[in-house]
Amino acid sequence: MVGQRLFVLAIVFASCGGAITPPAASSPAVAVSASPTATSTPLATASPAPTPRPISAMLELIDPAKLNDHMVALASFGSRDARNPNHAKAVAYLKEQLGAIPGVVVQSHRAAYNGIPLENILAIVDPLTPAPTGGWVMICAHYDSISNRSPGWNPATSAAPGADDNGTGTAALLEYARVLAQERASLRQRIVLAFFDGEELFFKGSLAYLGSLGTPPPYVAVINIDMVGFNPLADRLDLIWYTEGSAGLRDRMIAANDRYQIGVAPLLPQLATSGATILDAAPFGLAGIPAVAIVQRYGENDATFPGNYTFHTVNDTPDKITNKRLWLKAAKLTLATALELAR
Repeated sequence: MVGQRLFVLAIVFASCGGAITPPAASSPAVAVSASPTATSTPLATASPAPTPRPISAMLELIDPAKLNDHMVALASFGSRDARNPNHAKAVAYLKEQLGAIPGVVVQSHRAAYNGIPLENILAIVDPLTPAPTGGWVMICAHYDSISNRSPGWNPATSAAPGADDNGTGTAALLEYARVLAQERASLRQRIVLAFFDGEELFFKGSLAYLGSLGTPPPYVAVINIDMVGFNPLADRLDLIWYTEGSAGLRDRMIAANDRYQIGVAPLLPQLATSGATILDAAPFGLAGIPAVAIVQRYGENDATFPGNYTFHTVNDTPDKITNKRLWLKAAKLTLATALELAR
């Protein structure tokens, strides 16, 4: 089955293209000391490095109000479908928000699929010391939207607010950028926040980005957050993982849920199936990079999930985010797992 997926991915690679300028490591701070004077005044000593904030404390820096504000703003553009003119408003919003955060380097990776231009936006947060050339950690979410389940759908003109799919995940990445920029002293590895385009075209943006990476790729883990704001019944998340190469990352996320008492329950691991591969973690996991995704539900409805019938429609609006507690837990769980890998 995995071999079949890899073969399919190889075919899809041929239809995608992209180019990216490798991100430069942040320049280390330069210490300047004064020359001794003729007096006996002692030289000033360097201030001790700040004590890294515990991961549990960093999780509390995620602001639910900011999550909500970003989600509402993203939905307000009407559509983020890559074929819709309003898609450009989402790109501008993301770049504006990220560009206002000191310590975050923002880059674009452009690609195309069947003549449709795609723009992945990368927010890079490095340690204060030069970042290693490998061992990077990625947290990703797609910011594009679609409403192809609505009658009369036209990608260029129809509304596709995408509040849950995936305004919730995109908003989380924006909050991560703010939080991580304040805590760079505690990082030992680069964290890349990847805002992927074209996921609704069967992960064409993330696939093109993967194809732009060198060999071996610099990432040791990819964590995908997608659709995490709806469930009136339970604080449930499904944990999608890809091949045995992702089993360790799966187990780390399960352990983080318990270690930091995040409270996602149930947290259900699921080996990726053909349906669950329509996620931005899929290309990385099937290419051998440990990758997982958390989503509110994949598969049939059950006693802990009633079914979400508004995603991929014009009705995926902010009022449908019925479980903001779950959304916050998903944001914390994703960040906690990434921080354990990057510290």
